[in-house]
Amino acid sequence: MNGQVLFEALERYPVGATVFSSDTETWNAVRVQAEIATATERLAGVRVLAILADNSPDWAVADLAALRNGVAVLPLPTFFTESQLAHALEQTRANTVLTDQPQRILAATPGFHIVATQRGLYWMRRDIDAAELPVGTAKISFTSGSTGAPKGVCLSADGLVDTAQALNSRLGPLGITRHLSVLPLSLLLENSAGIYAPLLCGAQVHLPPLAAVGWRGMAGFAPDALQRLVEAQRPDSLILVPELLKAWTLYLATRGEPAPAGLKFVAVGGSRVEHAALLKARQLGIPAYQGYGLTECGSVVSLNTPGDDDAGVGRPLPHVHVHLRNSCDEGGGEIEVVSRAFLGYLGDTPIEAGRPYATGDLGSIADNGHLHLSGRRKNLLITSYGRNVSPEWVESALLAQPEIMQAVVAGDGHATLCAILVPLPGVALDVMKDAVARANSGLPDYARIGKWITAAPFTLQNGLATGNGRPLRPSIIERYAAELAALYSDEENPHAFL
Repeated sequence: MNGQVLFEALERYPVGATVFSSDTETWNAVRVQAEIATATERLAGVRVLAILADNSPDWAVADLAALRNGVAVLPLPTFFTESQLAHALEQTRANTVLTDQPQRILAATPGFHIVATQRGLYWMRRDIDAAELPVGTAKISFTSGSTGAPKGVCLSADGLVDTAQALNSRLGPLGITRHLSVLPLSLLLENSAGIYAPLLCGAQVHLPPLAAVGWRGMAGFAPDALQRLVEAQRPDSLILVPELLKAWTLYLATRGEPAPAGLKFVAVGGSRVEHAALLKARQLGIPAYQGYGLTECGSVVSLNTPGDDDAGVGRPLPHVHVHLRNSCDEGGGEIEVVSRAFLGYLGDTPIEAGRPYATGDLGSIADNGHLHLSGRRKNLLITSYGRNVSPEWVESALLAQPEIMQAVVAGDGHATLCAILVPLPGVALDVMKDAVARANSGLPDYARIGKWITAAPFTLQNGLATGNGRPLRPSIIERYAAELAALYSDEENPHAFL
């Protein structure tokens, strides 16, 4: 049975103990098992179950029921465009959808019809030939929208459970009994670390609608809503992406108040975070610890924890093997990971079990066994002096400044680097200049920002960020190509300085 250890863990919950909760109700172990049985009946004849819905216990139960019955799950991020939804549904040949947005499904892929409803969710079916999936595919996770037609990553149940068990082992000493889901369940990080791992340790998972957590769609993220929810729910743990951590930290610092008491662990993942930003969050009562992972590796690969923490992304978890290859001048070597999770990309030849996955990330392993990242191999900049610089390294120094909300570094082939910076609303250019100078003070001369421009926020809506806020480097550099060219041709530009 797929994911057997998860269901054995569910059976160990005390009678009446809450497993999942929402903003309106609680689901104990008996109810969760009954709901899994009901979902199992609806999964008869289903090959791929797509889920396009807000966070809720129903989302988690449908996912678990599919796992138990060998049905592949296709989590669909709600921020996907109609063309991306259509692409994912077509590539996977999903014949069933669970959704709270049936009109979006019908607009993206005609042919579905509603066969059942439950608590504001719709089960939709269509007749379609099956896609050829790698044997053992339990989840098909599409990237967060970094391309118009992202690839589907096929993952095994064994690999996903490996990640959850490794996290449970690493975090066990913290005594986590209540987790608050802040990220969408369509993101593998929250799905694996926020549902599977808590189940293994008998914890309760609170699954409110994303709006209650602070997500505001095109309006961004409201940290005051997160603060209120954490005050009300008193969770032990939650997971954030760097942009949310920064927004919450700035909110607390501005108001001169700490995070609610009781938090034991806040995992931060999705992109690199400057260690100083984590230390600032901890001063305000947010026990933030950085980790590293990739969809192809079943999500989390390494993680810092209290008492085993440094400026890197943590010690690799026991379920993976990490090594480096092809050292470069400044960035160390390319990180390769071996795990049981990755079965191959949808439509490609399945990969061999145990084959190392070349992540494209550059890094090094410290004497204490912790992994340190220095950037992406494909993003490496080479200055006109021949120095190799990973832009992510410089960007993390810029983003450690509270005045800078987003940053993308460029300058390949030039003597000095430049940056496209999104300032905190209301911050003047003189203040931005001081922020850049502070970032530069901690960098060697060849990696310092010599010229910069300010820009409007990078968002999903303007095509310059993924749905979880990660800037789309090629699109941003293309959008601001003329301004960047002007930086190097006009030394009198008021935004540029050396």
